[in-house]
Formats: sequence, C-alpha cells, structure tokens
Amino acid sequence: MKYYERLVDLGCFTRDNVEAMTGNRETAHSMIEAYKKKGLIESVRRDLFVTISLETKQPVPNRYAIASHAAPSAYVSHHSAFEYHGVANQIYYEVYASSESRFRAFEHGGLIYRHVMSPFDKGVETKKDGTRVTDKERTVLDGIRDFEKIDGLEELLRCIGLLPYLEPAKLLGYLSAYDNAFLYQKTGYILDHYRESLKLPEDFFAACRDKIPQSKRYLYKKLQREGHEYNKTWLLYAPADLLAVVSKGISHDV
Repeated sequence: MKYYERLVDLGCFTRDNVEAMTGNRETAHSMIEAYKKKGLIESVRRDLFVTISLETKQPVPNRYAIASHAAPSAYVSHHSAFEYHGVANQIYYEVYASSESRFRAFEHGGLIYRHVMSPFDKGVETKKDGTRVTDKERTVLDGIRDFEKIDGLEELLRCIGLLPYLEPAKLLGYLSAYDNAFLYQKTGYILDHYRESLKLPEDFFAACRDKIPQSKRYLYKKLQREGHEYNKTWLLYAPADLLAVVSKGISHDV
C-alpha cells in the first residue's frame, strides 16, 4: 500500500511510471503483480493499468481518461468528445480516441476503445482531470468528416443541435488544417441549418463557399439510393429537409 495513494493520483499509469516511483524495474514489476492480486490495480491493456478505488471497487479514472492514455499522444475524439462535452444524445459502448500512432482496439470494463486516424492534433485540450479531448469546434468537424463511419447523420445533427455556439475562427483554422474541399462543402451545408443557434456569421459561410469545388457531390454515399434534392448554394445532393432527419428519427449511418 506504500504507493497506492500516488497511483490513485495518476489514475492511469504504465510500468515506467511505477519504476520512476520505486527506482527499480524489478521492484516495479513485483509491486504491480502484488497490487493486481490485491485488487488495487487492474490491467487495461499491455503496459497500461488503472487504479481501483477502495470504496467503489471501480477504476478511479473514467472512460475518457483511459482513452487519453491509450497511446502516448492519444486524445478523446469524435462522438466520445461530444459525450465528454455533455452534448451527446446517446452514450456509446465504444470510446473513440485519435493519436499520432495507431493502436489496436481493446476492451476494458465492457467498453471497446477504438482508434480513429487524424492528420493533426490541433484543437486538443487537456482538462483538469487529465483527459485530453478535442474542443467543440474540432469535435464538430471530426463528426462531419466521419459521420458515415461513426456517428450516423441523425446522431451528429442531434449533437450539433445541443451546442450553444461555435467559434468561427476556430472552425476555419481547423478546416484549413484539414485542407479538404469536400469538408468545407459539407460543413458549410450542415452548419447553415444552425447558423442562428450557433451564432455563426455570414463571413464564415462565405469562407466555406470560397473553398468548395465546382463538381457536384452527394452529402453521403447512401443518399444516391434515397430521396434527395440538389442544393445550389453548396453544390450538394442532400436530403430535401435535413433537420427532418432528426425529427423523424431516420438513421443515415452505414
């Protein structure tokens, strides 16, 4: 129990963390095995452990803190970031994290932790609880970029609808980092439906329109087999009434 309180403070930790505490690799290995047998700590995956609370018998760190330690540069992203910010319509049993290096999906405590590729780490905040998570603007863009793979359109729209505002300068900064014309196109189209509630100025939408290609695109692949109309402003084939996707509870995930 000598190092237990220090492990509680860490929540998530590696063998290197324990070795730094004990000053000896063999001692660190012996301590980890002893603490595991006593139920004081638990293995999450290779070289990643969590401290177990003596009161609740549950891991001290929550799912988001664990995801932040899935890899050295990991941070909570996509729908899990919406959850962390308190604007998700549903709580998933999958936790999404991005990082510079890929990690294999792993299961712990009934949850599956999955890696999502990301080309940059801008817009990542470190919270007081140690969780690294994308800010709301970056989360929205990640959601728009990958909703066919993760959220589904209905859930994405519900999450966006719960946000009180977005900062246009941040959105444009992250869009520039992505440097993807189709993402400008999809973002402008979707957020145009929320411009008043999110307090987004016309200048933001003009900047998005300046970046979109002249070729016509479908908002998502399955739309080619569903009812749609052409939006001249955004040069997109999209649902005739986008927000009806939410009100009717239609699922447009793949």
